[in-house]
Amino acid sequence: MDILWLGVLALLLIGYFALEGFDIGLGLLLPVLGRTSRDRDRIVAAMAPFVLANEVWLVAVAGVLFGAFPAAEGEALFGLYPLVVTLLLSWIVRDAGLWFRRRLDGSAWRAAWDWAIFAGSAGLALSWGMALAAIAGGLSGPAVGLPGLGAGLLVAAAFAFHGWTFASWRLPDGPTGSRRTGRALLVSACVAAAPAAAVAAATAPWLLERAAPAGTLGVLSVIILPFTPLMVGAQVWVWRAFGPRSAADRMPSFF
Repeated sequence: MDILWLGVLALLLIGYFALEGFDIGLGLLLPVLGRTSRDRDRIVAAMAPFVLANEVWLVAVAGVLFGAFPAAEGEALFGLYPLVVTLLLSWIVRDAGLWFRRRLDGSAWRAAWDWAIFAGSAGLALSWGMALAAIAGGLSGPAVGLPGLGAGLLVAAAFAFHGWTFASWRLPDGPTGSRRTGRALLVSACVAAAPAAAVAAATAPWLLERAAPAGTLGVLSVIILPFTPLMVGAQVWVWRAFGPRSAADRMPSFF
């Protein structure tokens, strides 16, 4: 049973990086690709329908870690406390930018929230990279340091590549100036998810030593696993409903 839940945790973490990675990457690229107000509107509109669905994967990761590997969760939160706080604050800033940028008219208002999207996305990418580096190192060293910063920049680059590919796929006549296929998007998703997959594989023995008792895992299986098809089905619906768009498509009013 512990092997099953280890696989579930790894799958959710990899799924989060593969899916939310392009949202974070687009936020990082917003000042680069969004040279005009219209370009920035289109970029935000491209990512808007996917944000909440993608963030569900992170919530699921936290839930599985708390329920199936409580000792590991406690050690990770204690060892990564500065990074966890930074990650949560970055998450809030990025989402606030997405929600508030169109609540009022005015170029200064939108520009301020556009920079909030960029700053929050940068904080998310760097925090995740440093957190993965610290976890891979057994939480034995400082959470913040040069090796962690290097890992953060690597993750940021992977997310930026994924975001650029996503924009080229969903906005074929958009600000990237190129068009990418679904196969290219799959490749970029693998690139974005590779750091999470590597750390999940490297920390498997450490996690298994900290798994919850078999009885607890059995109860979790009965309660949680039946809802997995619903989450996957909702994700499939989002991708089918919001595929590639032309310049004539309008931005959703909620972003």
